[in-house]
Amino acid sequence: MDKVLARGSGSPTARPRPRTALLSAVAGVAMIATTVVVASSASAGTTLGASAAEKGRYFGTAVAAYKLSDATYVGILNREFNMVTPENEMKWDATEPTQGQFTFTSADRIVSHAQANGMRVRGHALAWHSQQPGWAQNLSGTALRQAMVNHITQVASYYKGKIYAWDVVNEAFADGGTGARRDSNLQRTGNDWIEVAFRTARAADPGAKLCYNDYNTDGQNAKSNAVYAMVQDFKSRGVPIDCVGFQSHFNSASPVPSDYQANLQRFANLGVDVQITELDIEGSGTTQADNYGRVVRACLAVSRCTGITVWGIRDSDSWRASGTPLLFDGNGNKKPAYTAVLDALNAGGSTPPPTTTPPPTTTPPTTPPPTTPPPSGNGCTATLSLNQWQGGFVTYVRVTAGAAGTNAWSVTLTLPAGASITNTWSAQPSGTSGTVTFRNVDYNGRIAPGTYTEFGFQGVGTGPSGTATCSAS
Repeated sequence: MDKVLARGSGSPTARPRPRTALLSAVAGVAMIATTVVVASSASAGTTLGASAAEKGRYFGTAVAAYKLSDATYVGILNREFNMVTPENEMKWDATEPTQGQFTFTSADRIVSHAQANGMRVRGHALAWHSQQPGWAQNLSGTALRQAMVNHITQVASYYKGKIYAWDVVNEAFADGGTGARRDSNLQRTGNDWIEVAFRTARAADPGAKLCYNDYNTDGQNAKSNAVYAMVQDFKSRGVPIDCVGFQSHFNSASPVPSDYQANLQRFANLGVDVQITELDIEGSGTTQADNYGRVVRACLAVSRCTGITVWGIRDSDSWRASGTPLLFDGNGNKKPAYTAVLDALNAGGSTPPPTTTPPPTTTPPTTPPPTTPPPSGNGCTATLSLNQWQGGFVTYVRVTAGAAGTNAWSVTLTLPAGASITNTWSAQPSGTSGTVTFRNVDYNGRIAPGTYTEFGFQGVGTGPSGTATCSAS
């Protein structure tokens, strides 16, 4: 039977979300083109993000913009995590409080912080029955459908190229044993609204992974079966869906199901990535630690489980704070659950996720790519950022257009002897070793003058430490 759990996809039901506008600050440092930056943060195996990276995965957390002034909060965030999800700042009510008038100040602050610290971003969420602005709640039918399409288009286009994965649609299925769609104003616009949302998101941000996200779907039950059937149908008809998010909010009344890993695997078998998107487990001590370890091991055992996000940093940051559900206590101290997660990550031995579907399934570098002034000519420049650990590496490459912009580009670099590329995203490589030329894919060849796009690759051995050449047409 379905589990019943008081929750809200990180909704502010337990703590009202401050509406104060927060100014974003984007720090840019001019660097000489084709420099190489080697990450200098904690070595792999000693933090959650670094340990997950060794397995080709990410380890993320939900972030609230107003907490980025909290030194303890930010210290843990920067040290431990390599993916962030805005708790509320990208939801409909936050980004379009008045119809047609968009505000991204708070979300921009999170994205800027992530970029400055080598983290990627999961966008959450483009279409959801909850946390809609009042004007949207008062719409229905064609007017609401058009408003949804415009909202997705504007938000996803604004963040195009900056988002690893979007929760395109959130919580569209009802609880209970029927497997029915949730009765919402969006559902009442027509049963095809989810498909329309995904197609709209793909058109607006072609490089991002597009996910469906829900709760109480962690084991096989009527609700998860209904989501499974939807994904199966979408894949058979070419509807663009790349991943399924499992929120994984657990407590004693809603424990980790016995078929948790098997459920992740059956979705992965449909040809989508699976991600644990809002993990928190109420409890304490050994029991909580054991449950966290079990969840991490399940993800590592499924090759297409590309990452884990916990819904908050300290217990005091959680929407379920009274249940002490996170990896750090209210003072920011590591709990036994933290040790269990780190141990599980370091002990895990599964193969990395598959390499056939861009964008990346691996971690970004822990130092951001340098900011490069636009070239004065008509060509392009390439800057590299390297994250190296024993036996492997991830390299991000930023391609910046010159004064004329680009219609197409290529980047050539030489890998050290013995190094080999195992995974590339947002580019097409000419080979896997020696001198390799990367060419743009269909969605990122055109770069406006003075702006940039990024691609990356993962490999074994020692990463490139020389220069890269860039050609544009």
